Amino acid sequence: MPEPFQPENLLASLRPLAAAAALLPAEQAYRQFYGFSDTWATHTRMGTLQAAGYQIAVQAWWPEQPRATLVLLHGYYDHVGLYRHVIEWALGMGFAVLAFDLPGHGLSSGARASIGAFSEYQTVLRAVLAEAAALALPQPWHLCGQSTGGAILIDYLLTGAPGPDIGETILLAPLVRPRAWGWSQFSYRIMKRFVSEIPRRFSVNSSDAEFIDFVHHQDPLQPRNLPTAWVGALSRWVPHIEAAPRSTRSPLIIQGEADMTVAWRYNLRVLQDKFADPQMLRLPEARHHLGNETPALRQRYFEFLSQRLS
Repeated sequence: MPEPFQPENLLASLRPLAAAAALLPAEQAYRQFYGFSDTWATHTRMGTLQAAGYQIAVQAWWPEQPRATLVLLHGYYDHVGLYRHVIEWALGMGFAVLAFDLPGHGLSSGARASIGAFSEYQTVLRAVLAEAAALALPQPWHLCGQSTGGAILIDYLLTGAPGPDIGETILLAPLVRPRAWGWSQFSYRIMKRFVSEIPRRFSVNSSDAEFIDFVHHQDPLQPRNLPTAWVGALSRWVPHIEAAPRSTRSPLIIQGEADMTVAWRYNLRVLQDKFADPQMLRLPEARHHLGNETPALRQRYFEFLSQRLS
């Protein structure tokens, strides 16, 4: 009988990614719990790296002869375990995949769902890209970010001077401003004087009822609170991005029009202004968590992406 998934056992077993080899029982239990198949890739490993004062959990998959690499960044409150659909699609495209849990998320260290400044995310991303180089993962390195992961990639493209090793950038429901941002800022200014966090309100951010039930009731790695520190970091990051110089890059943007998490109309206007001719696919029925929307909606945007990354 396989070992049951227990986060504390997995955390105790993780080794530096460069030293990791065959998956240990606790790592296999994690993969089984989150629905990953051991037939997707010829080689796979789990491990950690150190960046910005955090221990960052990293996972990698290789097909036999990868032709490129996808570096995957998850959304706020998420972790790599929730992104099996995107990972399976990328492996089917012949890409190696390198994915990591953001600080304070999943198996990475740090105060849960918090960050001191969004610049820390940039430090972590650069460390992960350095790991891709150390592992000799094939270029180009395509980047893919959901929501906050997309925000990190927007920052990187606008201010991080990405080199020629970077290929396409995929932004899934990217965050610039969240929905009701003015009210959120007002609430933050009041709350930060009295509390360091408030209970999280779980949202129905996907049309996939099974995914919603899993996240709300079964996933042991879900944060249960919203730290005011993260809201403060976001409030300082938004004007930084809105004032950033324009980029000649052209990201691929997927946006659901039933998204009630980000201010998507405003965000798309900002991204059209910041980037040279970004290519957009708008899905009228899709909600925010595009990585876990219904199979039909995933198929539509995977076809859009496959045509542009083939």
